[in-house]
Amino acid sequence: MIELIPAIDLIDGKCVRLSQGEYDSKKVYNEDPLEVAKQMEDHGISRLHVVDLDGAASQHVVNYAVLERIAAHTSLVIDFGGGLKTDEDLKIAFNSGAHMVTGGSIAVKQPEVFTRWLRVYGSDRIILGADVKGEKIAVNGWRNETECLLHPFLENYVRQGVRTVICTDISRDGMLQGPALDLYKEIRERHSGLHLIASGGVSSMDDIHALDAAGVPSVIFGKALYEGCITLEELATYLGK
Repeated sequence: MIELIPAIDLIDGKCVRLSQGEYDSKKVYNEDPLEVAKQMEDHGISRLHVVDLDGAASQHVVNYAVLERIAAHTSLVIDFGGGLKTDEDLKIAFNSGAHMVTGGSIAVKQPEVFTRWLRVYGSDRIILGADVKGEKIAVNGWRNETECLLHPFLENYVRQGVRTVICTDISRDGMLQGPALDLYKEIRERHSGLHLIASGGVSSMDDIHALDAAGVPSVIFGKALYEGCITLEELATYLGK
């Protein structure tokens, strides 16, 4: 069964969602992300994806106090991303309760730092973020497209020891138009050793079932949950809770 990973995206310490990564599209869903996290845990969720959107824009971790509260008051396994640019940022994330961190921009712009993190902390704690616009990787909170192509990017980091990747199709993120199934199938075929976490576009439980049927091991979703297209009760039923 596919692993379910709800997302909490943070701006000004609040639970928000964007559309296609555009900060101007921000919609606040809850003033207290801890309340959201507790509701998820109460319905059988065990894993959480937390994104510091302020951090992504500011180039350093910002919302670590929110991470610390969620980690202290739930038993959720949290992976954290956004603004991780230095060793100090990484220490702040881990010290604030993150079990894993996701590095995207830094893996493109400072590969020597990212690979050192892999060596020091191990592939079970360092996740590669691959945010895709067309065939190219985007960085800095998706605002900047690079010339870095997805599949060579993945191949290189598999050689460096990466075992888990979060791949987001930016064009679908927050749009509730369905996930990029063809993209994920291609990644599964070409990089069979990677644990793929699909992200972007999930609009219903049918999309989750389709990803599961395609062999995708994990999925991140957010807006569908906050907009009521997927309910916590449906997730609990799916998880057998």
